[in-house]
Amino acid sequence: MIKHINYILNDEYNPYHNLALEEYLLNHVKQDECILYLWQNEKTVVIGKNQNPWKECRIKELEENGGKLVRRLSGGGAVFHDLGNLNFTFLVNKENYNLEKQLDVILKAVNHLSIPAEKSGRNDITVEGRKFSGNAFYSDGKQAYHHGTLLINVNMDNLSKYLNVSRDKLVSKGVDSVRSRVINLSEYQEGLNINIMKNELIRAFGEVYGDEPIPLAAERINHKEIEDLSKKHSSWDWIFGKKIPFNYLIEKRLEWGNIEIEFHVEAGIVQECMAYSDSMDTGFINLIPDSFKNCLFTGEALIRRLKEIPCIDSNTDAIREGIIGVLKEEQI
Repeated sequence: MIKHINYILNDEYNPYHNLALEEYLLNHVKQDECILYLWQNEKTVVIGKNQNPWKECRIKELEENGGKLVRRLSGGGAVFHDLGNLNFTFLVNKENYNLEKQLDVILKAVNHLSIPAEKSGRNDITVEGRKFSGNAFYSDGKQAYHHGTLLINVNMDNLSKYLNVSRDKLVSKGVDSVRSRVINLSEYQEGLNINIMKNELIRAFGEVYGDEPIPLAAERINHKEIEDLSKKHSSWDWIFGKKIPFNYLIEKRLEWGNIEIEFHVEAGIVQECMAYSDSMDTGFINLIPDSFKNCLFTGEALIRRLKEIPCIDSNTDAIREGIIGVLKEEQI
């Protein structure tokens, strides 16, 4: 039974820190407690636990524009966060997990603003059939959380810019995202902002659970433990190294001929590579597969390997530069 309801408002916009704090709260929520955690990420794509980052996100473009890619503990699809989006997390002991009650907090908060929100399907909350909140869930066997997004005033151009890349050339066993029509709540309530939404959520939290929400005591936060978790959430192994095998094909017609490179990647590392070309100068092309083997599957790492291949003949530099150009275009 829940006897205490506490909330925490996080003013940090770094997604590695924010997901680390979420995991910390999950590990330390008390048996008779429900914690409501409200937080924001700045220019971030968040993928589900079992998703292929190369399939879900324009990784290179996101990074070049100052954004970050992160992987959460929960399943589900990829989402884009900016400061027009408010994230919520309900953290409880597993026996106190109550999805209907938790969703009711969100619905009440939005309804307080005279916006006719309703639950749709299993994971979404909508207004007039348009989605403004996607939800996902996680349990470690003892504790559980339910978290989701609230689109207040998100940049919709960026949402479509970084997500849902059509990757016919990439074949993966990872879980794919399902796209829905989305809407900002500010379209229904002029002047709505993040702080107003936070206040309404805390108010609704108290109404649904029948108690006064209390800020989580600062002494309950162990910053060293959160720092350690943040290192995990920002690591290559956590974001890219999950063992979701996939094949990726690059194909391009260049001045000196056609180039086709097929990668088999697992845990973010090139396991096998095949290179084909109708170029008359095959020496350099023949060295590519062995050069790329055991390489990190990033444009920078692959380009470094290409530059390490020795010059074979007078056409080597032209072939090398052509393939480097293709890799840059791929945004991997």
